[in-house]
Amino acid sequence: MQAYMAMFYETLFGFGALFVLTKVLGKTQISQLTPFDFISALILGELVGNALFDKNAGIPEIGFVIALWGGLLYLTEIITNRFKRTRLFLEGSPDIVIYRGKLMNDVMKKNNLDINQLQSLLRAKDVFSLRDVEFAFMETNGSVSVLKKSDMQTPTRQDMKLSPQEVNLAVTLVTNGEIIYDNLKEKNLTEEWLMEELREQGYDKVEDVSHAEYEKGKELFILPFINRNHEKFHKN
Repeated sequence: MQAYMAMFYETLFGFGALFVLTKVLGKTQISQLTPFDFISALILGELVGNALFDKNAGIPEIGFVIALWGGLLYLTEIITNRFKRTRLFLEGSPDIVIYRGKLMNDVMKKNNLDINQLQSLLRAKDVFSLRDVEFAFMETNGSVSVLKKSDMQTPTRQDMKLSPQEVNLAVTLVTNGEIIYDNLKEKNLTEEWLMEELREQGYDKVEDVSHAEYEKGKELFILPFINRNHEKFHKN
C-alpha cells in the first residue's frame, strides 16, 4: 500500500511539474512543433515515466530531471531566438516544394515527401489540384503553406472596388442551454433582449438552445438541441 501511495504522490508531482513546464516554455512548443521539439517531448515523457517506476527515484529525483530538461529546452529557446544560425541548425528552414507551378522533385526527395502526401497536405489547405498552386512551402513543423495562382485566389473587397466594412467578432451568448452573462455584459446587452431575440426565432426557453452567437449588425445565430435520431428539434 505504501508503494502505491508513493507512486500516487510522484504521479501528481510529475503531472503538476510538466504542466508548469508547458506554461513556462509557451504555446509555440505545441502549435509549432518541430522535429527537435517532438523528440524533446518524447524524451521528457520517457524520463518522467521511468522515474515513476524506479524504486530508487522519488519526488526530488523527478523534480531534478524535469527542471534540468526544462532548463535545457528554455536555454535552447533563448539561444535560437538570439542567434539565427542556431535556429537554422536546430529547426531547419522552410523549403519550396512548388515554385511557380512547377514541382521541385529534389526538394521533395530531401524531405522524404511523395506526391500523395503532398496532395493530402494541400487538401488540408482547401487546394484539390496541383494546377491551382503557384508556390508551396514545406514548413519546419511539417505543414504546407500555399499561395494559389492569381486566377484561383478569392477576390477581396479591394479587388472588387467595394468600400471597406467594419469587422466584428462573434460572441457566444448561450452554450448548452446556459446564458453567458459575462459576454452579455461585455456587449452591453441584457437578458431581456436575449430572450426577446430567442422568442422571435421560436424559442421560448433558453434550455432549448445549444448555441447562440451574437455579431453586431446581424441576426442572432441560433443552433437548437437535436434529439438522438437527428430528425426533430426541441423547438415549437
